Amino acid sequence: MKNTKRKKVSYAKWGYIFLLPFFVVYFLFSFIPLVNTFWNSLFENYMSGLNQVGPTFVGLENFKALLTPDLLKYAGNTLIMWLMGFVPQIIVSLLLAVWLTDSALKIKGKGFFKTVIYMPNIIMAAAFSMLFFALFSDIGPINGLLENMGIIREPIRFMSDVWWTRGLIALIGFLMWFGNTTILLMAAVLGVDTAVYEAARLDGASSWKIFTQITVPLIRPVLAYVFITSMIGGIQSFDVPQILTGGSGGPNRTSMTLIMYLNNLLFNKNYGLAGALSVILFIATAILSIFVFQKMTGDIVSKKERSK
Repeated sequence: MKNTKRKKVSYAKWGYIFLLPFFVVYFLFSFIPLVNTFWNSLFENYMSGLNQVGPTFVGLENFKALLTPDLLKYAGNTLIMWLMGFVPQIIVSLLLAVWLTDSALKIKGKGFFKTVIYMPNIIMAAAFSMLFFALFSDIGPINGLLENMGIIREPIRFMSDVWWTRGLIALIGFLMWFGNTTILLMAAVLGVDTAVYEAARLDGASSWKIFTQITVPLIRPVLAYVFITSMIGGIQSFDVPQILTGGSGGPNRTSMTLIMYLNNLLFNKNYGLAGALSVILFIATAILSIFVFQKMTGDIVSKKERSK
């Protein structure tokens, strides 16, 4: 018999070929704009009426010009509205994830509930914002219902009150994303070995101890992912407050977010300050993400290293 030589297939080569489109797209549409943003942040470049001023190299002057009380105010607004939406979101999502994955509860129709809680996630933020704007307007159905029930005598001006406006923005964020968070946490809980739960129950551990000392520590990497992605989404909050407040960030700019401020700079064609603010947001997001990741997963990594 003749010895036939088989042609070896270079799987590594094909792996690089399949990865190439991603790197090409990333380089063209992410890396180059990122570098360009860093570059533009070092120039004075804006429109004064119909006249173009710049681009003139000014170094870090744009960054100094941004260090005003307004920037801190918008950062505080962003943080407050994110916390108002994220804290109830993570609590509700954790509870739903545990309940829907607990075989002892024998909940029927789990597939139906998963679909229902995820459905708000596929609705556009603009549609959600317009719906809430119509529902909670001065002559909207919420005020009409409260008046008909005799709870109020005159309409509540939801959009003119600081905490009502912030609360509605946070509520929209909660309704849009708690389903996605629940699905992620359900996948994490289902990844925990059931033998661990059985051993804990045999030892007489209560449901609360099982949740706090077994479930939460074992799904911490997924919790870190949820926290970081939610935090990034909070920093990038724009469409909901923009539509709900008509772009004003009212009342009195108490719902103006950092990205709304960035949008105003771009609208006014102040590309230098907009670039500087983008760089600040990029650096702040990177630092916060690394800090959260290290804090939430550092103990796990150190324990693994000690066990080797």
